[in-house]
Amino acid sequence: MSDEKGISLDFEKRFEEQQDIKGKTFRTLHMFYRGHYIKLFISFIFFLLKHSPVWILPIVTANLINFAAEPGKHEMSVLWINVIVLTVVIIQNLPSQMLHIGFMSKAIRHVEAGLRSTLVRKLQHLSISYHGELRSGKLQAKVLRDVEMIEIMSKQTMMGVLPAFMNVIVAIAVTASRSWTVVSFFIVAIPISILIVYFFKGKLNSRNREFRHEVEEMSGQVAETVEMIPVTRAHGLEQVEINKVDSLLHNVRGKGYRLDITEAFFGASNWVSFQLFQVLCLLFTVYLAYNGSIPIGDVVLYQTYFTQILMSISGVINIYPQLAKGFESVHSVSEILFAKETQEYQGKTKLRDFRGEVAFEQVDFRYKDTAKHVLSDFNLQVKPGECIAFVGESGAGKSTILNLITGFYRPTNGRIIIDDIPMDDLSMVKYRRKLAVVPQNTILFSGSIRENIAYGLAEVTEEQLQQAVEMANLRDIIADLPEGLDTKIGEHGDRMSGGQRQRIAIARAFIRNPQMIILDEATSALDNISEKLIQDSMKELIKGRTTFIVAHRLSTIRDADRIVVMKNGECVEVGTYEELLANRGEFYRMKSASEAVS
Repeated sequence: MSDEKGISLDFEKRFEEQQDIKGKTFRTLHMFYRGHYIKLFISFIFFLLKHSPVWILPIVTANLINFAAEPGKHEMSVLWINVIVLTVVIIQNLPSQMLHIGFMSKAIRHVEAGLRSTLVRKLQHLSISYHGELRSGKLQAKVLRDVEMIEIMSKQTMMGVLPAFMNVIVAIAVTASRSWTVVSFFIVAIPISILIVYFFKGKLNSRNREFRHEVEEMSGQVAETVEMIPVTRAHGLEQVEINKVDSLLHNVRGKGYRLDITEAFFGASNWVSFQLFQVLCLLFTVYLAYNGSIPIGDVVLYQTYFTQILMSISGVINIYPQLAKGFESVHSVSEILFAKETQEYQGKTKLRDFRGEVAFEQVDFRYKDTAKHVLSDFNLQVKPGECIAFVGESGAGKSTILNLITGFYRPTNGRIIIDDIPMDDLSMVKYRRKLAVVPQNTILFSGSIRENIAYGLAEVTEEQLQQAVEMANLRDIIADLPEGLDTKIGEHGDRMSGGQRQRIAIARAFIRNPQMIILDEATSALDNISEKLIQDSMKELIKGRTTFIVAHRLSTIRDADRIVVMKNGECVEVGTYEELLANRGEFYRMKSASEAVS
């Protein structure tokens, strides 16, 4: 198992075990970093070492000023001891800094990679209906932007928040060891800074959430706009799409502006407050030195430490917007990580000797959030090796039946049985490996023709590849391409015509040597000659294999063993091509209507 796969599986197991923490940001973060606390602790130890000059320098400076102010009270060895100590702690900063960042980076980068990998794995396991509701642009924003914000928040915590707390603790501890009067003054500044953070926290969280939602909406619209460019151009609707995006950009600009103004006022308020406190600290310590309550050098010590406290608190306040964005991003990715809409079937039974017998028993189906049934009381017994064709008007439920057979959807009522095993009990991964599916909308990726045809197959011989090319009537097309099978087809196969893309998808089905075939208008984009050639090849492919076909041309299903006529989600006729024509029912009416149109 590769390291990346191990990371992903480890994260996925954690989320399955901890579904109850959804919405609990800190517990979710703890789950992210579980197993990495040792690295973070070692990093923190090296941080203390590398950061020590910041704490030691004020002490050494005060000692040297006191040494110079009262030379009679000190020996020369005091000077050299202070200089040597300061030199050593400064030099050790170099290796300590490298080790501090090294251990921290190992933990944070591991979490970043694991989180992205787990998001992608989770998406592979979510149901098709969930994906239908999730815009791809929003998904990209979660996988890329939100994970990046979590990474930034993690770094800011390790390099900003923890150092700030340590600065405050060390400054107060050293000051308390010298003067309780001064430390009392220091402690007053901390509650005020906390009040400033508390006052702005709710507003910043609200602004960040609004801004994130607008960015996700914009990302989804931009992705959709890019995909729609051919349609947009064809109908002269460029300005319509531009207006859509401009409207969203206007919203993003407005939300972003309000967020920026809130952050600016937030930062300016704490800066002014802290500068005023710093002036008061200087006046207070000078007054104490003037009265002889503290040595003159300690004015520099206290002023430097007070500055460190103020700058540390100010730093935390300034990076709080980044932390707020990170917390919001944790919430955002949790929507995917803790989603319960997993794939419809979770069975474990493996089909040993696949025969291809399929039974629909009183199957009803309706889509989520709608009361209208797409299928009603659908019953059908399919024998092994039988070819079944579905015909009917658009919306009659034909493609839904194919999606049910593939396991993309689950019946609302009733059940589907494969080889005497209910689909609820089947292992979908093993079952689907026995299928070849050519969907209505051809789906290709931006690789070569060879890669698209052999997609997912570990070992494919050149002979198998050429045979699939021949059966899909692709040989002449490939011969005309400069790089043949290795020609890149562009994103979604955009460099190929609709018919060429469909032939590649059909070749992908042929090469898999499937035991069940599902064709959803698989030849709709082909001309009559190409369709006839592929149909002749398909006759060989489907021999002895259970086949389900949805076709828009009634003449192409003449050789089907049975034709199922669908209307309003119900089966109204079943029979052979000749039997249905002889019945002079719904199929006969459809056939007559198509001939009249042609």
